[in-house]
Amino acid sequence: MSQKQLKEAFISNLNGTSLLEISAGLSLPPLCLLCRGLLLILYYLHHGKPVSSRKYSLLLDFLVLVCPLLFSCTVLSPIIFFIPVILAAFCAGIFSKIYSQRKREARVPFGQIVEEFQKARLDPESVPAITVFRVYVNVLTSISILAVDFPQYPRRYAKAETYGTGVMDLGVGAFIFGNALVCPEVRQQSHRAQPRFSSLARQVFSVWPLLSLGVGRLLSVKSIDYHEHTSEYGVHWNFFFTLALVRLAASLLLAVIPKHKAWLAALALAVLYQLLLSTTSLRTFILHGSDGRDSRLGFLDANREGLLSLFGYLAVYLASVQAGLWLLRRRGSVRGWLRALRGLPLAQLALWLLLWLCRACGEPVSRRLANLPFCAWVLAHCLLLLAFFVLADLALVFTKLLVQGSSVPCCWEVVQPPDSGKKPGTEAVPVGRQEKLSQPCLISAINKNQLLFFLLANVLTGAVNILIDTIHSKAAFTLCILHLYMFLNCLIMYIFHSRNIVLKFW
Repeated sequence: MSQKQLKEAFISNLNGTSLLEISAGLSLPPLCLLCRGLLLILYYLHHGKPVSSRKYSLLLDFLVLVCPLLFSCTVLSPIIFFIPVILAAFCAGIFSKIYSQRKREARVPFGQIVEEFQKARLDPESVPAITVFRVYVNVLTSISILAVDFPQYPRRYAKAETYGTGVMDLGVGAFIFGNALVCPEVRQQSHRAQPRFSSLARQVFSVWPLLSLGVGRLLSVKSIDYHEHTSEYGVHWNFFFTLALVRLAASLLLAVIPKHKAWLAALALAVLYQLLLSTTSLRTFILHGSDGRDSRLGFLDANREGLLSLFGYLAVYLASVQAGLWLLRRRGSVRGWLRALRGLPLAQLALWLLLWLCRACGEPVSRRLANLPFCAWVLAHCLLLLAFFVLADLALVFTKLLVQGSSVPCCWEVVQPPDSGKKPGTEAVPVGRQEKLSQPCLISAINKNQLLFFLLANVLTGAVNILIDTIHSKAAFTLCILHLYMFLNCLIMYIFHSRNIVLKFW
């Protein structure tokens, strides 16, 4: 077999992993975020100022936010269930140190601190969990697209061939989910006077970079004879095309139906598509081609996975718009967010029940089909990850109340509560906005140029695969390559951020 055929076989005919293992892995990014925030607060407690050095800030962010994810999906994957426990214990140790030291300085009863925490008002103009979710999906995707070509990346984490729940299968759906959270229909929910088709016109203009990248990827892959998994999207299709067309179709639908009914449209679309898969020959066509022998004759036949899975991805996008509208409701206090989080378990329970019913009826999850179980699975796990991020943010808010003046980048800003006539040391004080903005942050850096980050990751992945025999690489060499690859990608984003360069003009 040629090197190309070996690499294609290396990522083919896989079946994914268990839902429990994926859920355990999803707890890692919020714990990394919490750990980074607690370390910054502890530093402020000891030195009276935030970390101002860009060099040390980048190093801390990379070591705490990125490196644990690299290790957990390679050499530490056999103990994936223990890693969240270790990280949680480490966070608990840091918090205990902060609380004990703060208690010696200001003897405030713990119950009073909890009461102040619940009354504390948060900046209603932003929900940091959305930004962190989108950035981490990008980071995890960038790690996986290169790591999957190395033997240290477990085959069960890679994309399943037809049926199964691989980590990379979830990543595709999470990308759709994250894009919907910040779509114009969500961000303009407070501007009801705007024309209904204004978002559609904006989306038509904004998707041209995705279409250009899709064409560029197609031409580059074909011209250098790069290895590719044809059954993933088809011969000519790729994820850039999927993302662009889903955004356009969703904008068209949301210009006609009310935005707050997006979940009904998503449910109707997913159920109708599933009925077509179950009662017609559509499933056979997608899996085996028009002649039943995996033919690739004609554009539709050659790209049937990418074209027909659009219906499932569109359902995920519409449901995610509903989630975005819910997240961006104005909630001014911690108590309001704690109350709102009670509704998430109900939504997740409904999705898990739907997934269980589908699997009990003999319909497993399939990213290739983007069927109803796939939609339910993606939405359930994305909501779970969002809930984890919100809880991590609230934990950092509580810790910041213990250490007045401390701040954590990409975390909620605490504003003065209305009943601020309290004893010193017991009230929520506003985070210094200028001090907060001056703090360097890897999450902010990636967030400013997310599309560039993803494009750079794809280019570097291609370069590594061309230059290195990834399949036969040893563990130490693999870890060096992956860390260098991610650090270079993060460093470029960090430099752009420090110079206030945003490569977005659409």
